[in-house]
Amino acid sequence: MRYHIGDLDQQKLLDLYAAMLKPRMIEEKMLILLRQGKISKWFSGIGQEAISVGVTHALKSEEYVLPMHRNLGVFTSRGIPLNRLFSQWQGKQNGFTQGRDRSFHFGTQEYKIVGMISHLGPQLGVADGIALADMLRRKKRVTAVFTGEGATSEGDFHEALNVASVWNLPVLFCIENNGYGLSTPTKEQYNCENLADRAKGYGMESRIIDGNNILEVYSKIDELCKAIRKRPRPVLVEFQTFRMRGHEEASGTKYVPDKLMKKWAKKDPISNYEAFLLEEALISTAEIEVLKSKITEEINSNLQLAFDEPPVECIQTKELKEVYKYFEYQHVDSNSEVKNIRLVDAISQGLEQSMEKYNELIILGQDIADYGGVFKITEGFTKKFGKSRVRNTPICESAIVSAAMGLSINGMKAVMEMQFADFVSSGFNPIVNYLAKVHYRWGEKADVVIRMPCGGGVGAGPFHSQTNEAWFTKTPGLKVVYPSSPYDAKGLLATAINDPNPVLFFEHKGLYRSVYGDVPTDYYTLPFGKANLLSEGDMLSIVTYGAAVKWVTDFLDKSKEINADVIDLRTLQPLDIEAVYTSVKKTGKLLILQEDTLFGGIASDISAMVIENCFEYLDAPIKRVGSLETPIPFAKGLEENYLPQKRFEKALKEILDY
Repeated sequence: MRYHIGDLDQQKLLDLYAAMLKPRMIEEKMLILLRQGKISKWFSGIGQEAISVGVTHALKSEEYVLPMHRNLGVFTSRGIPLNRLFSQWQGKQNGFTQGRDRSFHFGTQEYKIVGMISHLGPQLGVADGIALADMLRRKKRVTAVFTGEGATSEGDFHEALNVASVWNLPVLFCIENNGYGLSTPTKEQYNCENLADRAKGYGMESRIIDGNNILEVYSKIDELCKAIRKRPRPVLVEFQTFRMRGHEEASGTKYVPDKLMKKWAKKDPISNYEAFLLEEALISTAEIEVLKSKITEEINSNLQLAFDEPPVECIQTKELKEVYKYFEYQHVDSNSEVKNIRLVDAISQGLEQSMEKYNELIILGQDIADYGGVFKITEGFTKKFGKSRVRNTPICESAIVSAAMGLSINGMKAVMEMQFADFVSSGFNPIVNYLAKVHYRWGEKADVVIRMPCGGGVGAGPFHSQTNEAWFTKTPGLKVVYPSSPYDAKGLLATAINDPNPVLFFEHKGLYRSVYGDVPTDYYTLPFGKANLLSEGDMLSIVTYGAAVKWVTDFLDKSKEINADVIDLRTLQPLDIEAVYTSVKKTGKLLILQEDTLFGGIASDISAMVIENCFEYLDAPIKRVGSLETPIPFAKGLEENYLPQKRFEKALKEILDY
């Protein structure tokens, strides 16, 4: 292996050696502990240390790096205390996830490291968001993100590269091409000669670097980072290396030909570089032994600190509390001036006033800039706030959700418009696995609102009419808001944007231009988890939300003989179940109406909770009413049969007659 010193001084050359040696020695110790059952799993980066160390040393301490399983050298190069790393791997309280996640699945703002999740791809889009925040603030910084050659087959990889290229984001995409995705060789992973060639399709620069040569890695990445800071743009780097151990230790390496293993063993980044330093008389054997002794002592002393920690104590109230970042609701009263406006206008007005309130609130979505969005919510916004804050996105929901997460990590707020709630399935993974879990895992907020135009009754068919809130009410860590009136929509949207937790904000398309209400002209907020009692009566309780609220009130307006408590839930997570209990205890009868299909929906959970907590107050079986168990059809007659309005009227009469 040939090394070119260039203008690097002796101290830098020795620092790079020590920086590679430390993670190697830690890994060797961890493999012993794994066999002893003192850690549960290990993903080895032995043979790949030059990449982690070289890239991290080329970055500035304030620049974010997003590593993967085999990048221990990133963590050690950033100076993370070893006892905390060891506690993390043992599931102890002093670990970065307090026992809630394992291995390298964590981040730390203190060291500007954002760890990956097992789904791999979303972190590439997160890097885009982090870099976007730096670019908007005119900070000359680079964001480096790692992935393996296997994950380059994921859609998130291609989405993230495209977004970075279109927006000219200063992201260094680092592919560690180590030969195998678990047991699948590269020839079965992709059919191009080099992964770096994929950059051409996205209008990006690319480089191929010997990932086992520490001086080549450091020098070329240092040069690239300096160039990117000067002229922001993304660059794709393919590091050619090899994974010398199994995907994780239990996998083994029996599927790797012996000849290939021996070939790469000769290219070991540490032994070769050590031999070079000795040959050049830059270090002596005695100095190497002193260095190894020092690292061994550091490892052992920090291991003892981790061993001495007691097992993590489970405090149920703490576990539940830390699913969400603490948010202290600040009530803002409205002024006395009101205007009668549509729901669509109230949402637009609320969003505009939040953009005025937060200078670093960014709106992301397809066609939202000059076009104003397909529902014209953001019409005129670019003229007022500029295209840097009202950003048209490519059609890539997953990468944009991830980018919104990156904006949040880097201290900004993000509102993403999902053009139709149906399309959220293309961005489902980062919502339920990244945004929802990030605070519980390592205490990081997800200051993201995803606006969800939803609902049927408009003849839009199976792919533009779903009301899919139940996909998200099931997921701890998400908040779900579903207003039915212009007044509620504006106030709840303001609170959603204030809240540092991820919020799915459902907006029924059928209500956009059909429902009017008196709405204060100035900024105001409404609390989450507080249902609205629309009318009072003692014959029964009707619990509903969204467009179904209008169905109920319209029917009762024509049926004056029926007096009922009508409860508009407004938010589904958090859920004001106490308001339901209070009403049921008064009326003794409960009907729950939802537009969503019935099985597995919010009505089922409310019914179960009422049975568990208010059974003795019930005078009739609970009625649940929802849409037909089919996809939403297009033709008017079929859609009318699908929606539950007529079934609601029938169920209402049945429960009253019981």
